[in-house]
Amino acid sequence: MDTLSYKTVSANKETADKKWFIVDAEGQTLGRLASKVAKIIRGKHKTNFTPHADCGDNVIVINAEKVVLTGNKMEDKVYIRHTGYPGGQRSLTAKEVLEKRPIRLVEMAVKGMLPKNKLGNQLYRNLKVYEGAAHKHEAQQPEVFNLETFK
Repeated sequence: MDTLSYKTVSANKETADKKWFIVDAEGQTLGRLASKVAKIIRGKHKTNFTPHADCGDNVIVINAEKVVLTGNKMEDKVYIRHTGYPGGQRSLTAKEVLEKRPIRLVEMAVKGMLPKNKLGNQLYRNLKVYEGAAHKHEAQQPEVFNLETFK
């Protein structure tokens, strides 16, 4: 048997067939939405998934202000940041973040599910989040993506 007849094809940035998808966050649970969006951005739903390359798709998340958190997470979940100065630790609850900047809630959830390296930073640029139903990516002709049928 000729062992060189079987070649493993590895996708790269140039050969990846990137598409644009729209995901509606209205009524969706934040963590479940974020994990599915991260999987699409990473490209794990494709047959030619390559762990070290950006072969995923671009995702537009609309209606970010209508995302749902289960249980008491609106009051109990705390987002902590630090200003860099002594005593500069600041914290906001999920309810406060949702009122101030609902886009950040979805962005932080998805970013936390991407790799923590240069590839993760590059993949994060494939995510676009908007508060309302309007977005500015009509030129890319995005397809509506149904998360209920996606595993």
